[in-house]
Amino acid sequence: MGRLDGKRALVTAAGQGIGRATALAMASEGATVFATDINAEALATLEGVDAFVLDVRDDDAVREGVARANPDILFNGAGFVHHGTVLDATDDEFGFAVDLNVHSMFRTIRAALPGMIERGNGSIVNMASALGAKMGAPNRFVYGVTKAAVEGLTKSVAVDVIKTGVRCNCICPGTVESPSWHDRVRALGEQMGSYEAALEAFVARQPMGRVAQPEEIAALAVYLASDESAFTTGQPHYIDGGWSG
Repeated sequence: MGRLDGKRALVTAAGQGIGRATALAMASEGATVFATDINAEALATLEGVDAFVLDVRDDDAVREGVARANPDILFNGAGFVHHGTVLDATDDEFGFAVDLNVHSMFRTIRAALPGMIERGNGSIVNMASALGAKMGAPNRFVYGVTKAAVEGLTKSVAVDVIKTGVRCNCICPGTVESPSWHDRVRALGEQMGSYEAALEAFVARQPMGRVAQPEEIAALAVYLASDESAFTTGQPHYIDGGWSG
């Protein structure tokens, strides 16, 4: 038997990286998984899940997606990493990041929560970051601000529904290998002169001497979604290889 047998999970940003690994991990543990993303091509390569395109920045699309999934588990994985300091950030970049990294979770939680409360059971897992509430990193101003907000959102939701049987936690990863991370390495490599130099710089700041694999983050997501963590709510869970101390 799987740890998520009989549960229905809605996973956002399931096309690649952590979201993809989480969708597959939850399916392998017996959940009926509804895997969503804005990238239809990426979703087409997923097997064993009900995959459909969903733009988490669209209120109507979110409501329709949640109605289709009727989830017991909500995994909020959509997000974007901006590069730069407060002096580099534009209003458009800041607004986009707040909408995608934070407001999208407000949309999905608002849509999914009534059904969870009615059933008296549910687990919401939000993707935060090691950067944000606990620590900062150079050139991650916009990202750090929004991920700190995710921790506040998580705690606020958790305390509001704490007696309903619904739990809300967040995962705070360090650097994770994914297609989007390789894009950031390549972008830094253009500044540093080579991809290899940028990769070495990224890895050098990791106490373990390596970055995380998406499957390692997905394993924590499965635990938080399962009844094994039934007494855990309102908590940020750091999984960063000791980076934040």
